[in-house]
Amino acid sequence: MTDYILQKTLGKPISFSGVGVHSGKLANITIKPAEPNHGIKFKRVDVAEHIFINARFNAVIDTSLATVIGNDGVIVSTIEHLMASFAGLSIDNAVVEIDSYEMPIIDGSAALYTEKILSAGIVTQDSPKMFFVVLEPIRLEQGDKYVVVYPNHEFKLTCTIVYNHPLIQVQTYTCVINDENFINEISKARTFGFLHEIQMLKQYGLGRGGSLDNAVVIDKESVLNPGGLRYPDEFVRHKMLDCLGDFSLLGMPILGHIVTYKSGHAFNHAFLEQFFLEKQSWETRAISVDYGRV
Repeated sequence: MTDYILQKTLGKPISFSGVGVHSGKLANITIKPAEPNHGIKFKRVDVAEHIFINARFNAVIDTSLATVIGNDGVIVSTIEHLMASFAGLSIDNAVVEIDSYEMPIIDGSAALYTEKILSAGIVTQDSPKMFFVVLEPIRLEQGDKYVVVYPNHEFKLTCTIVYNHPLIQVQTYTCVINDENFINEISKARTFGFLHEIQMLKQYGLGRGGSLDNAVVIDKESVLNPGGLRYPDEFVRHKMLDCLGDFSLLGMPILGHIVTYKSGHAFNHAFLEQFFLEKQSWETRAISVDYGRV
C-alpha cells in the first residue's frame, strides 16, 4: 500500500493584532484549523455577511503595491507574508478571520506568522495532499524579466533581483522549500524600500503604517535601521518570501523549480495565469512519501 504525503492544518486557533503598512489601521486576526480539502480562506468578520475569500490567484484583484484578494466587493490586502508562512510550513487548510481590510505588516517579515503557527502545532490530516507536478517548462517573459518553472522532484525556488543601488545591485538566492529552510533562511527577511519612495507614498496617503520597525529602509548609500540587516542578502531573501506567498495562490503546491528574474507581485500573478493556460505542461496528483528518493 502506498503511503502518500498528507494534508496539514493548525493544531488550535491562534490570534494576534497589528497595523497595516499602507492603511495604518489596526487589524485583529484569528487563524483557525480547517477540515481536509478546505484550502486557505480569509473571512472578513467586520462586514455584515462575513464574506469568505479564497486564497487563489483567480481571486486576486490588485497587485500594484501588494497582493490583494477580493470577493463580492470585499477585499483583504497584503496577504503574501502570511501565505508564505502557510506554504513554507506546508499548511493546506485554515480559516483566517480578520476585522479589517489589510493584514498586519508586523515587523515586515513572516517571522511572527511563522512563530504563531508553530506555537499552535501542525496537525497531519487523514487525506492525501495534491500537487502540481511540472512535466515540461513553462516560461513567461516581458522585456528582461521572466519567470520560468522546470520539472523537479521537489519544490525549489530561485530569485534574482537587480537594483541600481550599491547595497543591492544583483542578488540571487536559491532554496529548496521545506519547513526548516523556510524558518531559518526566509521567514525573517523583511520588506524593504527606498527612503524617497516611502516619502512619496506618504504624500499620497499610503504607507501610513510603515516605519523602521517594519521595513528595511535605505537611502542613497546606507541602511537606516539601527540594527542593520538580518542577512547580508536580506533583500533577495524577502523577494523569495513574497514569491512564495504569491505562488501559493495556485491553491496546491508545485513540484518543480521556479526561477524568477526581476519579478514582482504583478508579474508573478501573470505567470500563474500562464501556468493554468498550459495544462499540457503539468498534472495534479498525490505524491508518495518516497517520491524523488534514490
